[in-house]
Amino acid sequence: MIPMQKISCVSIPAFQDNYFWLLSDGHAAAVVDPGDAAPVEAYLQAHGLQLSAILLTHHHRDHVGGVADLLRTRNIPVYGPAGEAIEHLTEALAGGTQIELAAPAISFTVMDVPGHTRGHIAYFLAADGAQAPRVFCGDTMFASGCGRLFEGTPAQMLASLDALSALPGATRVHCAHEYTLSNIRFARAAEPHNEALKVWEVEAQRLRAAAIPTVPTTLAHELQVNPFLRSGVAQVQADLAQSLGLPAAELAGDRLKTFTAMRAWKDRF
Repeated sequence: MIPMQKISCVSIPAFQDNYFWLLSDGHAAAVVDPGDAAPVEAYLQAHGLQLSAILLTHHHRDHVGGVADLLRTRNIPVYGPAGEAIEHLTEALAGGTQIELAAPAISFTVMDVPGHTRGHIAYFLAADGAQAPRVFCGDTMFASGCGRLFEGTPAQMLASLDALSALPGATRVHCAHEYTLSNIRFARAAEPHNEALKVWEVEAQRLRAAAIPTVPTTLAHELQVNPFLRSGVAQVQADLAQSLGLPAAELAGDRLKTFTAMRAWKDRF
């Protein structure tokens, strides 16, 4: 029996703070959210890889802008959300769909995670032997944060974060931006009593000072330090009410109201 090829996953930095995620078996590669073709082409050439698939989470330009150029010399599938109008899409996906790539040999489960955009999806890669589970969540969840609500509602985003939070704790969270330090600054204001967040701030600062990405994190870690996943915690509700000058009873016991107030505060923070 031929042993299964180990799949590697690397981030390709682009623009000011984007990450495109590239998965490969050492020969074939798939790329997630390539907003610019040039850094992807450079990586493929430097490592002798053949691009075999493109996966998109949503329609924003910094996630899809490189697709046309990547297709100029290739006839490969482009996967993306069925609920959004995206040029060059060949495989329209909805939540619950399983997709199988032949090379690299990867099986994803598609998740509907609207909020940032109406049709936003994520790709979950289950654990396989020694390889940890991974989720490619675009702009829905960030390290210590979540995406802006450009098209969806707070209720949609909260439900999407709940769906991601239900994944195994070891799941590596592959978000699409290096927003971590600014997210932590807000998280520290929202959760001044969170000791795990204080430790994470020091570590994240160390990583960025060394030009090392802060992502992927893990879901277990996010559940400790991401205030948008913690809107049901009584201390978070109390701290937020105090910070916003609201009566404590205003947010107590209400996850959606807490999340909505927190997201609105982050927008103007």
